[in-house]
Amino acid sequence: MKIAYIYDVTYPETIGGVEKRIHEIGIRLAGMGHEVHLYGMKYWEGPDTIRRDGLIIHGVCPAMGIYTEGRRSIFQAIRYTIGLIPYLLKADADIIDCQNFPYFPTIATYIISRLKRQTLVVTWHEYWGRYWFTYLGWKGICGLLIEMIALRCSPVTIAVSPLTADQIRRAGYQGDLIIIPNGIDLSSILSVPPSDTISDLIFVGRFIPEKHPELVVEAVRSLVTGNPDLRCQMIGDGPEYQNIQLIIDEYGLSENITCTGFVSDYSQVIALMKSSRVFILPSVREGFGIVAIEAMAC
Repeated sequence: MKIAYIYDVTYPETIGGVEKRIHEIGIRLAGMGHEVHLYGMKYWEGPDTIRRDGLIIHGVCPAMGIYTEGRRSIFQAIRYTIGLIPYLLKADADIIDCQNFPYFPTIATYIISRLKRQTLVVTWHEYWGRYWFTYLGWKGICGLLIEMIALRCSPVTIAVSPLTADQIRRAGYQGDLIIIPNGIDLSSILSVPPSDTISDLIFVGRFIPEKHPELVVEAVRSLVTGNPDLRCQMIGDGPEYQNIQLIIDEYGLSENITCTGFVSDYSQVIALMKSSRVFILPSVREGFGIVAIEAMAC
């Protein structure tokens, strides 16, 4: 069977939960003899299509930042969708699994799959609903409308958690829906030894407003009063990264908090998590945070 995955970023160029899920499922499907294609932005030099880990990966447009002023870029989503359309028109996949965000690819994939009579499923990792107004104020109505259109362009829906499934149903979705939760490679995690870098607290995630990395800094600021030797690791990158570093400097916590930036080596991230006492995830919006179960496995 020929299977196509649609998402703008790829693993390990970025290590978010969505791209990690696609990678893990994809390599297992390829190992079972299926032909698995990934359509994302091009992060590599050389030909637009490469083979890696048994997967056929297509770079549909040059890689570009997915955030603008701390928020997901509409321009990037549209640019990726425009680059994706010619590939979809040529692809002869038996089944297409399109990730719900950033919505525009979902709508385009739905239209083309209908024209070509291809089987389409849309994997919903989270449903924002009225959170759009928190995210964008009154402009959130645009995001909400596009999200609702994308939901109606989901003939068969995969939800990554019961929470996401419930939110989708409450939004009025009447189509076929199945829950396929995220998972982790437990044997791989167990094989990684702890890092020599010991910490009391650790944060792992994108530095974006909804994950509230600044609350980690505030927590450390409160705790160092009685624990001056407290050590915290903050792993990740994102639009809030520089701001977090400024806050750390302003509070005089540079000896207590280390911001590593993006760590591409997954084993190194796991090793650092294993050598920390407490994992922190002050996020206000998660469909299913894979990093939380990774932390529990550590």
